[in-house]
Amino acid sequence: MTERVDQRVPSDRSELDPAMLAGAEAFARTWATAVIGSSYVPMTRAEVAEHLQLLTEVLVTALLATPFRTAPGYEIGSRLVEAHFTGTDTLGRTVQLLGDNLLAELGIGVDSRMTSRLAALQGALAAGYARALRERTLAEQEAIRAAVLDARDQAETALRASEARFRAMFTEAAIGIGIADIEGRILDVNQALQDMLGFSVEEMRQYNIRDLMHPEDSGNVWRLYDQLIAGDRDHYRAEKRFHRADGEQVWTHLTLSLVRDDHGEPQYQVAMIEDVTDRHLLQNRLRYQALHDPLTGLPNRALFLERLGRVFAAASGETGRRAGLCYLDLDGFKVINDSLGHDIGDQLLVEVGRRLDHSVSGDGKLVARMGGDEFVILVEGSDSIQDIVNVADRVLHELEAPIKIGGHELTVSASIGIVERALDGTTAADLMRDADITLYWAKADGKSRWALYNPERNAREVARFTLSATMPAALERDEFYVDYQPLVRLADSKVTGVEALVRWQHPEFGRLAPDRFIELAEETGLIVPLGRWVLRKACEEARRWLEEFGDAAPFVSVNLAVRQSRDPELVRDVKRILDECALPPHHLQLELTESAIMGTADEPLEALRALSDMGVRIAIDDFGTGYSNLAYLKHLPVHELKIAGSFMEGLRAADEEDAVDAQIVSTLVQLAHALGLGVTAEGVETPSQAKRLHRIGCDTGQGWFFARPGRPEDVDRLLRGGL
Repeated sequence: MTERVDQRVPSDRSELDPAMLAGAEAFARTWATAVIGSSYVPMTRAEVAEHLQLLTEVLVTALLATPFRTAPGYEIGSRLVEAHFTGTDTLGRTVQLLGDNLLAELGIGVDSRMTSRLAALQGALAAGYARALRERTLAEQEAIRAAVLDARDQAETALRASEARFRAMFTEAAIGIGIADIEGRILDVNQALQDMLGFSVEEMRQYNIRDLMHPEDSGNVWRLYDQLIAGDRDHYRAEKRFHRADGEQVWTHLTLSLVRDDHGEPQYQVAMIEDVTDRHLLQNRLRYQALHDPLTGLPNRALFLERLGRVFAAASGETGRRAGLCYLDLDGFKVINDSLGHDIGDQLLVEVGRRLDHSVSGDGKLVARMGGDEFVILVEGSDSIQDIVNVADRVLHELEAPIKIGGHELTVSASIGIVERALDGTTAADLMRDADITLYWAKADGKSRWALYNPERNAREVARFTLSATMPAALERDEFYVDYQPLVRLADSKVTGVEALVRWQHPEFGRLAPDRFIELAEETGLIVPLGRWVLRKACEEARRWLEEFGDAAPFVSVNLAVRQSRDPELVRDVKRILDECALPPHHLQLELTESAIMGTADEPLEALRALSDMGVRIAIDDFGTGYSNLAYLKHLPVHELKIAGSFMEGLRAADEEDAVDAQIVSTLVQLAHALGLGVTAEGVETPSQAKRLHRIGCDTGQGWFFARPGRPEDVDRLLRGGL
């Protein structure tokens, strides 16, 4: 007879004896080992074992309970599902393990009663497990369905909102928006685009995108368009012109974007078009103003350099392409500006600009105002220098006619620097520099003319500039030194003085004579510190000679430049140097050229008188080459006349002399002696010259016949051994 089964769950489990409890624990461990890994359970291994032990105790209690109930087995199946033991093998392993191991682990003998109870509990556990699993699945399906319905509702709401926003944006946008399919057929345009182009929606739908091409569109615009509709790019921006319905053109800033379908294939194209016509016109106006001279209306320096740059860019990689420049500067414009006023000067510039533009402008030619009274003419594609010379001649001829401005009849001329050459191997900067240099050559050569660029002349000018730039540092680095040339008394060939001659030992150009740098020193003002340095060096040597040779020591003669003679510190400098060197003043002679001393104003003349009163000797160098006022000469504080070497050439030959030169020298000597002045003859190169000069009455001679300029040691040997 089958035992009656009660399916109710007891409120608490019965107490198990220690043996049964130990068996339950052993079974729980075996159970845990069997099911771990068959399901994902959010528990550690220890927590799984503990949970299954509790279920095992409930199961054992139910197995042994009287009356017997299956409800605990049902409950255990539900608890397994609740604990996420829902793997496909979990239930099978559990049922099999209960049948195979439970009674053995509990030490219960196998009989029909226990076997029947165990089978009933296994069935109840499986039924509870299945029901709980079904309910859980249904619950999850319901949750998913609810989530799907909610998501669909949200998507539909979002889509309606998105469509509303797009429609509002499309309709109300201030910029034009158009939509077309991938074939270019226009599908829709908003009101802003209709207003911009003057077409209705229906009219626009009759057009294809390519119908809106403008003949002056950049090729890049449509190249990018082809890439976009091919799907190679998602968007691009460009400036583009469109024709309006009324025939006018409108400048726009176009942004074209590609819309793809769900498979990523091109489907639509959306254009956003902003009207920038006003901005474009303003930019053109500003660019014109930025690139043109506001006074004359001619291209300005910026536009000229831009055009010149394009000329060189176009010639890049080519050989034989040529160009020429005429760099033009008005002669005497500053006088007109300063005397008649800037308004007259401005009107003159306007008229000059008009004449230049009228006479020169044409294909391949550009006239620009560089600033002030400077203009430049660019001639592209010249064949030879003659092409540019012809332009320069035409300009000079055009400016010959008087210009009538405000009751004044003005005559203006120009100096022009010309450069013409092949463009390969040179740069725009080189061309401009050489034209500028040549312009100043034209001015220096007499104005109202043109000058051609000359590389040799430029090399000389560069060398001069290099010397000028390095001279101040050369003085600090002691690159200058002083040579001395004897002044010999003709009566007995005794050395009575030496002339100090400055030299420059240049690190690049080698030994430089005074004619290479004295003029530069005068131009830059360095002649004053350089002359002061030479004076000190000469006085130091003179003091040494005085200490070594006593009364036989020579005086030193130092050249004084015009700028030095006008230096207000001259007298104080000379006195300080003489005092510091302990040199008596009569051992120093200062030489000035004839033109310098005859043109001396009151203050420099007072300085010379102060030096003379101090005891310093004053000599006129190169006498006879200037335009001396002989009546004025007797009032000057002068002690010596040095007759220029050019008068000595006729006295050089051994067999005969030039009667004119001899008479001139004789007259100068008589004049000097009549004024109580000593006479030194320069440029004495032969014994015949020395004898004739002595016979004429010259006191002293100087030249290569006696000695070349040399170092102080050379003078020492002359003083010890004589000539």
